[in-house]
Amino acid sequence: MRINHGRVAGEPSEARGPTFTGTVWAEPLLRDVPGVVVNTVFFPPGARTHWHRHQTGQLLLVTHGRGLAVNESGDGDIILPGDVVWFEPGERHWHGGAPDSYLTHIAVSLGETEWEQAVSEDDYRAAAERIA
Repeated sequence: MRINHGRVAGEPSEARGPTFTGTVWAEPLLRDVPGVVVNTVFFPPGARTHWHRHQTGQLLLVTHGRGLAVNESGDGDIILPGDVVWFEPGERHWHGGAPDSYLTHIAVSLGETEWEQAVSEDDYRAAAERIA
């Protein structure tokens, strides 16, 4: 058994880099469990992940703000505190803050993550207009 009280002790918050658009921060909640990564992730308005997929799936638990979650088929919705989002294994998707709101969620990423290209400004804006 392992209990982390709010976060992984001694690990700093991480500014996420080249697989995100905007300044995104992650707070480590669980490390050193094979095939499982758990972080609290903070997206300012308009910040988002690049397109990606998870080998064994991804679970998002929305805690604050308002955001967007969209898959390759264009299915998606606004996500709000209390929402739980499940991306199937291999499902190509992105998620992030709404144009006018930050988003904080706990991300449980299972298996390897395959990162792809950035979500274009046009695609982001179109998704936000369609599902807002």
